[in-house]
Amino acid sequence: MTDTGAKFNFLKILKFILSSFFITVLLLFTIASIRTLSLDVNVGLQIAHWEKQNISFVVDHHQRKELLDNFKEAIRIPTVSVSPTQFNTTALLEFERLLRKAFPTIFSSSLIQHELVANYSHLFWVQGSQPDLLPYLLLAHTDVVPASESDGWDAPPFSAKEIDGFIYGRGTIDDKSSVMGILQALEYLLLKGYAPRRGFYISLGHDEEVMGYMGAVNIASVLKQRGVQLLFVLDEGFAVFDGLISGLEGPAALIGTSEKGFATVKLSVSMIPGHSSMPPSETSIGILAAAVKRLEDNPMPRLFGYGPERGTFEHLAHKFSVPVRFIMSNLWLFSPLIGWVLERKPDTNAFVRTTTAVTMFNAGVKENVIASLAEAYVNLRIHPAQSLQEVMDLIQSTVGDQRVKIELIDGSDPLPVSSADEKSFGFQIIKKTVLEIFSTVTVAPGICVGNTDSRHYKDLTSDIYRFIPIWFKPGDTQRFHGINERISIKNYEEIVAFYFSLIQNCDIQKLPEPHSSVHEL
Repeated sequence: MTDTGAKFNFLKILKFILSSFFITVLLLFTIASIRTLSLDVNVGLQIAHWEKQNISFVVDHHQRKELLDNFKEAIRIPTVSVSPTQFNTTALLEFERLLRKAFPTIFSSSLIQHELVANYSHLFWVQGSQPDLLPYLLLAHTDVVPASESDGWDAPPFSAKEIDGFIYGRGTIDDKSSVMGILQALEYLLLKGYAPRRGFYISLGHDEEVMGYMGAVNIASVLKQRGVQLLFVLDEGFAVFDGLISGLEGPAALIGTSEKGFATVKLSVSMIPGHSSMPPSETSIGILAAAVKRLEDNPMPRLFGYGPERGTFEHLAHKFSVPVRFIMSNLWLFSPLIGWVLERKPDTNAFVRTTTAVTMFNAGVKENVIASLAEAYVNLRIHPAQSLQEVMDLIQSTVGDQRVKIELIDGSDPLPVSSADEKSFGFQIIKKTVLEIFSTVTVAPGICVGNTDSRHYKDLTSDIYRFIPIWFKPGDTQRFHGINERISIKNYEEIVAFYFSLIQNCDIQKLPEPHSSVHEL
């Protein structure tokens, strides 16, 4: 073959490749554009007609003062959990007395059965008039993480002090706003003569902050022994995010449909101790430090798009400006790009992968003694696309050193993903209630990066949701388990109103037939 012929054939092949490439790009662009328009039209579901009208949430000046006083008193009680065996039992008993004083109608109503579980946790059964309707469960916890005024709080953490319309104190977000909000709403409903059609449970665990092995585990066991099956569970988790999602127009209420699994792993290295004047080439501390560095340098694989986080961005896509909307509406094509962007920041990296955090490192007894033992603890939050075993295998291969002992201290797989479609009773009821209280928000499913007591109830229902109607604005996420935890007075009243409506919304027998709409519910 001549050089001219070879060049001619090469040009033909190149032309064919380029034309095929451009046709493919045009086809992908066309599909993506159609998909974008389709998602823009079907951004929500509209429920055409509900069976009944709710009692309106109206409180007078006296009731408003009463509900705030009850909430503040709850914040002032230091129900701190330190470890699974160390919590403030005196405070927990005081908290029980507060509940009985603040909500006398609940504790005296013939519709309600109350019992203590594991001495300090509370289980309420609110009887419905139609026992054939499957009950649901509202879940919260009374304990809080430790807090000290010396950490830099603007107000003492157990003072419930008001500053500029906010109540400051440990538990204002996590999770006494739920505890008191649920019970305050039920108290008001009972005072108005309300009796539910659909029965429901209220579970208040006392040790959620230290894994819930006494409270939630025992309450779930009690319900299981009684043969209880739940329509859905609603626990704390996500919130209303305003200004936290870059490029999103308006606030978004995320309802957690799953939560990450977790693992606490201990790495340890043992050696014969010796004098620091004659050190070996490698010490236990050095070997362990190198292993820890390998874990930090080699994060778990990026898995964006393989879990419920995909639905989050698809539901929110229509609230972004056009270029970003196009990308968000076509995650089948752009997931790698979005995942790459999200992993740049710690708060969004948590949605992308199983996270790895070295939280404790212990070694040495004296400055001139070679340490015989070095230990490090690693906390991992497992993405729904991975299992606990897969994570342990990856840790083993990444550490890659037989001298480092790897031990699983505690852990669990991610929870199954709960339904979030138009036929999902729990999700749609929560969504309807959110939009009644916060009419300007967009509602989307999501994955909780933390763990809650709700995982202990997975044998009682297939649908567990994690949402509390608290506003999170820039800087507020750092208050969660941090300093200056607070909630606005207005927002706490909204929480009471939310549960007041939610309980009534659950009274329907089934969801009305939905139809597509350009509007939310």
